[in-house]
Amino acid sequence: MNERLLTTPVIMGNNSSVTQDSMACFHDDDAFKYRAYTFTYLLLFPVAFLCNMGALAVFFLQRNRRHSASCVVMVNLALSDGSFSLTLPLRLAYYFRGGVWDFPDWLCRLCVFGFYINLYTSILFLTLLSVLRWLAVAQPLRHRSLATPTRTLLVCIGIWLFVGTFSAPFLSNGIANRAGFPRCFEPSSPSSWGRVLILNYVALAFGFLLPFLTIIVCYSRLVRRLTANSAIHSGAGSALSGASIARRHNRRRSVHLVSMVTATFLLCFLPYHVIRSLHLHAVCDGWSCAATVALQRAVVVTLCLAASNSVVNPLLYYYSTRTFRDNMRDARSSLMSNRRGSMVAMKRRNTT
Repeated sequence: MNERLLTTPVIMGNNSSVTQDSMACFHDDDAFKYRAYTFTYLLLFPVAFLCNMGALAVFFLQRNRRHSASCVVMVNLALSDGSFSLTLPLRLAYYFRGGVWDFPDWLCRLCVFGFYINLYTSILFLTLLSVLRWLAVAQPLRHRSLATPTRTLLVCIGIWLFVGTFSAPFLSNGIANRAGFPRCFEPSSPSSWGRVLILNYVALAFGFLLPFLTIIVCYSRLVRRLTANSAIHSGAGSALSGASIARRHNRRRSVHLVSMVTATFLLCFLPYHVIRSLHLHAVCDGWSCAATVALQRAVVVTLCLAASNSVVNPLLYYYSTRTFRDNMRDARSSLMSNRRGSMVAMKRRNTT
């Protein structure tokens, strides 16, 4: 199911065994995997770290919205992405070394665990954000009474606990030895593949398909409601021009959220889950070496896409939240004014 278990094929027959031929054809492709991960993580680390730390700082500045339900969810999403970005230097060091893990065993376990924590908390936080947006548009009174910051925070804590519990099996195996070198992100035994296949379908059902269906239902109803409201207000004349402009801005932000969350699921999450499932069946059912290697390469590419969700989410904060954009401009203006003030002070000291 995970990155560590996508490196050593096992042919699952009546007597689960690892053949030398399958291992050879599989590990001959390590160079492609290492180059792809190195290139991707080099790009992701600075962007993901800076964007998500910056997003948390901006959320902290939103004094009037800091305790809104949507802000609580976005803060948790930024925490998830920011925490994942901190594991990327360890992954980079591993791939720069050609697949040699020079760090403690617990760090290997933590990196694998952190990837899945980030992946599925991101999916569930985006789903929660979508439900909140639909509730705010379709049933604003219920949204005001149900979606309180305290209740939303409790739901977010529940998501962390739920994902952490189901990701706990990936903490069971750490460093594995292959070709005389300590490896991370690899299976410790052939029996791991059968367990991973089961975990894959549990994660596929509860971590992707159910949230994706929830988002589709919410957004289809949201778009229908926005379209109906737009038709009603367009025929009401220009008497409520100010209110109409405000509603138009709200509809635009809702459409931005719909578009960006849907695009994130289709580009980052859907390909990875589909290809991962096919790859696991290729390994466990003993498909041909050519098919297995081709799917392995596809898994590498789609895993890089899945990891890139940590830099896509800050775009969602910016384009769907007007207050977030306003606070970013305020923060930039404050930094610029402080810089100008310090330069003026330095000039004065130099002239005296």
